[in-house]
Amino acid sequence: MKLQHLHPWDVTPARAREIQQRLRGKVITRDALGEVRRVAGVDVGFEDRGKTTRAAVAVLAYPSLEPVEQSVARLPTRFPYVPGLLSFREIPAVLAALERIRQLPDLLLCDGQGLAHPRRFGIACHLGVLTDIPAIGVAKSRLVGEYAAVPEGRGEWTPLVDKGECIGAVVRTRAGVKPLFISPGHRIGLESAIDYVMACTPKYRLPETTRQAHRLASG
Repeated sequence: MKLQHLHPWDVTPARAREIQQRLRGKVITRDALGEVRRVAGVDVGFEDRGKTTRAAVAVLAYPSLEPVEQSVARLPTRFPYVPGLLSFREIPAVLAALERIRQLPDLLLCDGQGLAHPRRFGIACHLGVLTDIPAIGVAKSRLVGEYAAVPEGRGEWTPLVDKGECIGAVVRTRAGVKPLFISPGHRIGLESAIDYVMACTPKYRLPETTRQAHRLASG
């Protein structure tokens, strides 16, 4: 299944920022998703001292979270490491991995940011816009924004706010462990994003989608 590329990837960091600014207007930040039967985790690792990008997609049935399909793709790394522009370094390989999936998922959980990004266009937004698949950013650390202390109970959360705008949530997926930074990527609102992440996180800190994709990306 061939996915569209709305712009070139061999660009300068300045041009990449311009592309982010242009495409962020296409992001839909409300629920615009149908029935979710297949949810996928997306993760990226690097080989050969960073020369090769290794992208993994792990598709799980929803809500059972039983593994359904998986794919790994390797491409030469062509974009430098620049904070805020990681999608330009990672997405070409992710698209290649998605193209090897027999049936595209109904929802993507990306290891990275969605709206919780300086230009409101993290990898979950970028990938969601390119594929038109609903997407959520599930990050292990904060890129931008401020937040209050999160209560210790599972499912507790506080808003992540930047410049007066709520850009995500800091969510305790398991009692007593560090929270995750959840933000809408495309075609989903914040509360639904939190609900889906929690439904995909029955036991551990990270969603099962992320855990399985990470094993593929770093194995």
